[in-house]
Amino acid sequence: MKKILPFFILLFFAFGNTNAQIGGDHIYEFLNLSNSARVTGLGGNLITVKDDDVSLAYSNPSLLNEKMHKGLSFNYNFHLADISNGYFGYAHQIDKWNATVHGGIQYINYGTFDLTDDIGNTMGTFKASEYALTFGAGKQLYDKLSVGANLKLITSQFESYNSLGVATDIAAYYSDTSGQFGLTLVFKNIGTQLTAYQDGNREPLPFDIQFGISKRLAHLPFRFSIIGHNLHRWNITFDDPNSVESVFLIGDGAQNSDNEFRDRVDNLFRHIIFNGEFLFGKGEIMRLRLGYNHFMRRELSVTNFRSRSGFSFGLGIKLRRFRYEYGRGYYHFAGGLNHLSISTRLSEFRR
Repeated sequence: MKKILPFFILLFFAFGNTNAQIGGDHIYEFLNLSNSARVTGLGGNLITVKDDDVSLAYSNPSLLNEKMHKGLSFNYNFHLADISNGYFGYAHQIDKWNATVHGGIQYINYGTFDLTDDIGNTMGTFKASEYALTFGAGKQLYDKLSVGANLKLITSQFESYNSLGVATDIAAYYSDTSGQFGLTLVFKNIGTQLTAYQDGNREPLPFDIQFGISKRLAHLPFRFSIIGHNLHRWNITFDDPNSVESVFLIGDGAQNSDNEFRDRVDNLFRHIIFNGEFLFGKGEIMRLRLGYNHFMRRELSVTNFRSRSGFSFGLGIKLRRFRYEYGRGYYHFAGGLNHLSISTRLSEFRR
């Protein structure tokens, strides 16, 4: 532990001095959507837990392990406005390499739109959708350290505008001997466009550096995680020149303030996601979960309207060979999103 932790801290500060703002700067943003109901219920991110959940490998390939062998995961997210989003994943242990590999596909279909000319005359319809085909592998290097990498092949189509891209994730995960404590570092979406929507106009991918810790309590069936994201840049506040808004932590509404300290604290917490799971029964047959994403709350809340934006919760239960998961995330006062997942292991169907 004494050797590993300074390494993670050094990487954080090496990438932590970039000063940039977020908002409409990247393509393929669907890559950052939650890919499972469990992740949705935990604030939209879970990179710190190593168990049999195949869907976790999409965001952190270093979590791949032999418990995921022949595991299947089916996930569907009920978005607003009939937007469909889902993920399918499968993992397999390869004893010859002493490694676990996985494959999956993340997709989003935005639906059908009217195609109009410059003055609004309807000329037909068109569709818009994006897909990411993911392959990855994870390996236990030492008793306490595992590493992994993902390769993502991305396709995006909006009417006659098409784009192809490629990205990779690189991750490392450290856990203590008991497996009750873990910390991880992930470099996500390192890549580029292979073909742009318009010639000569290549756009950046949503690159992200994430760091997280998790701890399962010794005398309570509860595990909490603290996850940092966008660690390669400090200012991730949307710069709206028409708004002077500074709200401390989970407050609602606008407060005109020039309090620089308050703004800095608010920006700091935008980088952090808090979540926790209650784990009941042998084999964790039931999981209750809660999450809070301060960045989501601050960016998606509406001034002078109270809402549950940024909060999430979920439930998971295992019945015989299947695990059923439900997650609900609140992104706007108009409503939340419902996420459903079903997972199993093919090995459990052997007689």
